[in-house]
Amino acid sequence: MRAERKHGAWRENRDRFGLHACSPRERSFEDGEHKARSLDTVAGCDVYVVHSLHGGPDQSPNDKLCRLLFFIGALKDAGATNVTAITPYLCYARKDRRTKANDPVTIRYLASLFEALGTSRIVTLDVHNEAAFENAFRCPSVALTTAPLLIGKIRSIAGDGPISVVSPDLGGGKRADVLREALENALQRPIGKAFVEKHRSSGRVSGDLFAGEVTDALCVVVDDLISSGGTLVRAAKATRAHGAKNVIACVAHGLFMPGAETALADASIDRIIATDTVPPFRLAPGPVLAKLEVISAAPLLAEAIKRLHQGEPLADLLMYQA
Repeated sequence: MRAERKHGAWRENRDRFGLHACSPRERSFEDGEHKARSLDTVAGCDVYVVHSLHGGPDQSPNDKLCRLLFFIGALKDAGATNVTAITPYLCYARKDRRTKANDPVTIRYLASLFEALGTSRIVTLDVHNEAAFENAFRCPSVALTTAPLLIGKIRSIAGDGPISVVSPDLGGGKRADVLREALENALQRPIGKAFVEKHRSSGRVSGDLFAGEVTDALCVVVDDLISSGGTLVRAAKATRAHGAKNVIACVAHGLFMPGAETALADASIDRIIATDTVPPFRLAPGPVLAKLEVISAAPLLAEAIKRLHQGEPLADLLMYQA
């Protein structure tokens, strides 16, 4: 957990703004309880707390969430004017609707917890469903896109060849469009797009339809996260079957749950690009780790914090501004 006053961000980016990072003091007790407080005076300050809420290797998402919420409460009690929670990976964001009778809508309950502690704003990266994310929170919410981080990398891989951005399901179409339009603006040439049909029910995935032009193109399969890897491999195989020359998978969050090392070793995916919102600690050395490239999300988060603090627009950094 990092608490940073004004417009600092992660350690590697704080010097660009000439400010130091404020570190909290945490203490754990024998029964598993804990407390955290700021060692710096925060009264009258805008405070930004950076804390990614993924599970493991030492704490569960629930542990990290509880620590973050209590720390926000402590900051407000200490007189902070505003507290912005920067959660690069937001736990429970995938549970945004009811799929069965009496299902919870957990992201809404999560929002209520942040609001109850007085959180002024929440910022995250590539949420599962940006509309559900925004509707869940009554305090201001910001959903950043990884597109600015990916453009240079995709350009260097593709060269002057054709590029097509592929959504592995219809629900991710907006995310794919954000990246495709960002690439078109940066490269000043047309970028193709494609969609793969996907239906999930009781753990089974089906759907055979494919729409789009990918022949002889570098295909960029983009999604919010990798869990077991099955969705990305399924999309990669479909693009290969329709004539793709190369396939890279680009995600914000690499969870790499059990089964991912086997699935993603498939030759249909040439490279995997993920940000460091979730370190790839679950991957052992092998073919998947060898084709994985982790890029830092810190520059994007630092830029967002700077603009928020200075009241500057975020339009080019947001998922919904395609």
